[in-house]
Amino acid sequence: MLPAQVTYDRILNAHKEPHNWLTYNGTYASQHHSALSQITPENVGELEMTWVFQARSLEKFQATPLVVDGVMYLTEAPNNVIAVDAKTGRTFWMYEHDLAGPVSPCCGKVNRGVAILGDTLFLATLDARLIALDAKTGSKKWDTRVYSYRKGYTLALAPLVVKDKVIIGTAGGEFGIRGFLAAYDAKTGKQVWKFHTIPGPGEPGHETWENDAWKTGGGSIWLTGSYDPELNLTYWGVGNPSPDWNPDVRPGDNLYTDSVVALNPDTGELKWHFQFTPHDEWDWDSVQVPVLLDAEWKGSQRKLMLWANRNAFYYILDRATGEFLQGTAFVKQDWTIGLDEAGRPIKAPGRGPSEEGAETFPGVQGGTNWFAPAYNPSTNLFYLSVWENYASTYFKDEADYSPGNRFTGGHIKQGFPAIRRSRIHVRDQDTGYGAIRALNPLTGEKVWEYATADVSDSGLLSTGSDVLFSGSREGSFYALDAKSGKLLWKRYLGGQIVASPITYSIDGVQYVSVASGSSMFSFTLHD
Repeated sequence: MLPAQVTYDRILNAHKEPHNWLTYNGTYASQHHSALSQITPENVGELEMTWVFQARSLEKFQATPLVVDGVMYLTEAPNNVIAVDAKTGRTFWMYEHDLAGPVSPCCGKVNRGVAILGDTLFLATLDARLIALDAKTGSKKWDTRVYSYRKGYTLALAPLVVKDKVIIGTAGGEFGIRGFLAAYDAKTGKQVWKFHTIPGPGEPGHETWENDAWKTGGGSIWLTGSYDPELNLTYWGVGNPSPDWNPDVRPGDNLYTDSVVALNPDTGELKWHFQFTPHDEWDWDSVQVPVLLDAEWKGSQRKLMLWANRNAFYYILDRATGEFLQGTAFVKQDWTIGLDEAGRPIKAPGRGPSEEGAETFPGVQGGTNWFAPAYNPSTNLFYLSVWENYASTYFKDEADYSPGNRFTGGHIKQGFPAIRRSRIHVRDQDTGYGAIRALNPLTGEKVWEYATADVSDSGLLSTGSDVLFSGSREGSFYALDAKSGKLLWKRYLGGQIVASPITYSIDGVQYVSVASGSSMFSFTLHD
């Protein structure tokens, strides 16, 4: 096994080596698009399973692996790292992390992947540690304590490497944490900077919190951010405020929850922010993937950010300044009567949680969620998974904070058959359904839709031959024509897909891989 030296320059130019998958979102622009084109709409029906890696954990398998010159690095829950031959699935080595104690993350003992720089892998753990591993052997290089897991802080994301730093963010918003982003020296593990997603006294944004609610304000970081090297800005989505459903105890807009923050990766200094859902009452984390696109906007070339938000609106922002350019509802919503000129929602009355319960569209899972969208520069379409015509009833309860315990201040009643009954149901458009949608990236207008048998928790992958891959709750992996949405190929794998597919190539052969159930499956064309 001879893993490559992955320099910062290689990650910076990851789009030039589509045979690899060098960072969680594929590239710093997070478009989940690969230029590989061997698998086409004409031959995708000939895909066959090449190898399967069986994880030993029965926790959710949410990993998006890296592939570096023929070696795949993946994580199995809760915090094991495995290096395998990306051609055959044969294991080279495994690192097993023993959790320091009992952890209780909100949504399962999951890990979404690793980052790499040089010959070092970086793993963020559920007991709030950042660990560096030798990519050749799996041996530990250093181990840094990020925060106390006993207070509800966890790390479930894949880190982001920018230059000589490793950037991570904390989860645990349902436990009343005070979230933050932090950067660590890649060689030593020493913390270089820290940015609180919930500003304290004297910090900009603190005035948006009344009383002492900021101390337990939430603001989780679930997912790996994006990076623009020309602007030298890194972008991260921030989760909900705490408590989730009792906003009475936290008056104000509650910055920087439900926001995107643009930071200088060298210093952690905030350049700008945009808040999608001020004073969020519905637990609509803004933890979606920031997709970066350079395009002409109303006659001028602009650096854009595309953001399909959990709150049911599709946003276009100027990523240099944070200026709001456009917002369009992409699924049914009734919590707002629209957005003002600055993109601030004009909330509709009577939709917030109450003791009696208030039904609101979209439901708690949102119009979409954390699963990755994709952008294809060839079709010039933006693709995402949607939950359409879906509501929840939101109830407000007492909100008493106790360190390490849940701090939600309410509960919800799901209004979607897929959740209320089981993970599988027959789609019924009158009571809500799931779909893969293609949007015009500059208008938010729907171009086509592929309605699915159930809602999806799967990310998307676009390729240079205009094939779009995704998965489903019931365990199907499928390919669509990226131009039309036509179903081209489908394979039942038997386990729920809660991750993003990737593609890579070895010896001129293109592979497509996805986690399903407790296994990682890889496919190639029939020889």
